[in-house]
Amino acid sequence: MGEGERFQLGTVGALSLSVVSSVSIVICNKALMSSLGFHFATTLTSWHLLVTFCSLHVALKMKFFEHKAFDQSAVMGFGILNGISIGLLNLSLGFNSVGFYQMTKLAIIPCTVVLETLFLGKRFSRTIQLALIILLLGVGIATVTDVQLNALGSILSLLAIVTTCVAQIMTNTIQKKFKVSSTQLLYQSCPYQAGTLLITGPFLDGLLTDQNVFAFKYTSQVVAFIILSCLISVSVNFSTFLVIGKTSPVTYQVLGHLKTCLVLAFGYVLLRDPFNWRNILGILIALIGMVLYSYFCTRESQQKANETAAQPFQVVEGEADPLLNAENGKGGLTDAVVPKAPVWNSNKDLHA
Repeated sequence: MGEGERFQLGTVGALSLSVVSSVSIVICNKALMSSLGFHFATTLTSWHLLVTFCSLHVALKMKFFEHKAFDQSAVMGFGILNGISIGLLNLSLGFNSVGFYQMTKLAIIPCTVVLETLFLGKRFSRTIQLALIILLLGVGIATVTDVQLNALGSILSLLAIVTTCVAQIMTNTIQKKFKVSSTQLLYQSCPYQAGTLLITGPFLDGLLTDQNVFAFKYTSQVVAFIILSCLISVSVNFSTFLVIGKTSPVTYQVLGHLKTCLVLAFGYVLLRDPFNWRNILGILIALIGMVLYSYFCTRESQQKANETAAQPFQVVEGEADPLLNAENGKGGLTDAVVPKAPVWNSNKDLHA
């Protein structure tokens, strides 16, 4: 199996793991919050990150991956920013209607595209832009209902969008800049993320729910669902870093909207949530956008690979010196080792 084929297989595995784990944890948390009354989302997230760090620490001791030290200031800033973005998203949901919160999540993709274009010099082709528009239209139809605006909620949503975009872009750029794996980055940043949420979580949850997380009655059923949620979160956090590292922040957001559609479908099938023609139409349009996005990304990656494959031949033809060949008694081009072109390019979103 070639390197390109292994990369494709690894990418498909990362995407599949992300979808399965995310849908599973949403269903688990929905049962925990809706049925059992545990509404402390930010504190729960801090526990998720703590369990993830402990699991990775055990894996490190068992030599499943190697620790790689790099710029600690970058890790600290990244971890704290990630924690802040999670808190702001929870605040956005608390101070806005569900419809406006869904609009906030939809705005993350175009904001990411703008930031990567302005500050990283990346380009997105018109076909990929069209696919993203179709995707966002479908998700909007499926999920956005009432959209009620208020000043505080709007400010929180704007801050949540910016911090989430920057944090996800940093996930990709840090892995590539310092040549660290998703596991190594997650292991080193988890303590900062968990610490940020452990400090702010009880306060934010109290502000949003008027309840005290420490005064909550923890029955055996609640504890069992919390433990299950924390265990699933290890897979969620790992797959998030893995997907962004192997693809891009935009692809991860596209995948996130696929998970939203799947959660709606599973909610209807398993939990008998309300479902209407708007949900069905929106999911179908969103799926069309996702298929187009995947197709255009794959096609542009193949075109880039073909261009890369053609370049070494052009260089050899242009730089061959007839006089040198004549002196060596050769009438043609000198022999050259031509490197194999990659079958797949990880930055598949970015080619114009």
